[in-house]
Amino acid sequence: MSKRRLNKNFTNPETPGYVGFANLPNQVHRKSVKKGFEFTLMVVGESGLGKSTLINSLFLTDLYPERVIPGAAEKIERTVQIEASTVEIEERGVKLRLTVVDTPGYGDAINSQDCFSTIISYIDDQFERYLHDESGLNRRHIVDNRVHCCFYFISPLGHGLKPLDVQFMKAIHNKVNVVPVIAKADTLTLRERERLKRRILDEIDEHGIKIYHLPDAESDEDEDFKEQTRILKASIPFAVVGSNQQIEAKGKKVRGRLYPWGVVEVENPEHNDFLKLRTMLITHMQDLQEVTQDLHYENFRSDRLKRGGRLSSHGYILPLSPAYVLPCLLAFLHLPPPQTANL
Repeated sequence: MSKRRLNKNFTNPETPGYVGFANLPNQVHRKSVKKGFEFTLMVVGESGLGKSTLINSLFLTDLYPERVIPGAAEKIERTVQIEASTVEIEERGVKLRLTVVDTPGYGDAINSQDCFSTIISYIDDQFERYLHDESGLNRRHIVDNRVHCCFYFISPLGHGLKPLDVQFMKAIHNKVNVVPVIAKADTLTLRERERLKRRILDEIDEHGIKIYHLPDAESDEDEDFKEQTRILKASIPFAVVGSNQQIEAKGKKVRGRLYPWGVVEVENPEHNDFLKLRTMLITHMQDLQEVTQDLHYENFRSDRLKRGGRLSSHGYILPLSPAYVLPCLLAFLHLPPPQTANL
């Protein structure tokens, strides 16, 4: 009787010819949700452009509760620092381990010639650490701290890109996905904003800077997603406004900035591109990770192995010295060392 009841649980409810592997995406989804997701976002830009405020606005959290703003005298000789803050965010059962890498001191010193060398070293160090962990014996619990995206903040007060902006983006565009962001867009009129966007894009093309380009929507995607992708592509560089204050506007509470002439709503797409930037980041987070893995990390990995070693057939990094390779290989295969003749 018990066997008969068990067999009833394995009846095929589908039409004849249905095998069941169409359910595989659901299995991947359940496994991914259980494991959680990891993402590292770097923010770079001069002080006072609202980087911290924007990040707190994007993820509705306070990543910098004890931030101390240095004075002008401290900034003169200040060097670039790296501050990584990690927070666990959970939404509807989906967990995200978000790491935000801030770069205080960038562009603040009188001589900013080498201000981005610390940032480049940090990006390379994360690639190096991942390569080391990936090449080890235990690869089950590798923490991915590679920088998947870099928001580069551009001042709205200039007439386009500064020489420092050009040099920095050219220095990192082959290492990380660069997303240009125009900060404090509420200081610009709509006409000034569009003019600045066109100027920045022209200068990016002129200097051969490779920024992150959103992938085209697939032909089988619905029309709403295709239209959303088209709008996001047309909005680059994103002109944003950040605020964590709740303000009453038109009878409802909104996050925004209050001015004598009115209210700038952070999440109003007619006022700025904040909502578009957040949508781009969330809907293309997987693509940002894939581009990091398949393009930037692979370029670093191949270059690193050409300069410092090679991979064995088992994926381990081996130096090029035969004196080191042979003992390691014999130990891995559990073979005795070669006998040396006594002369």
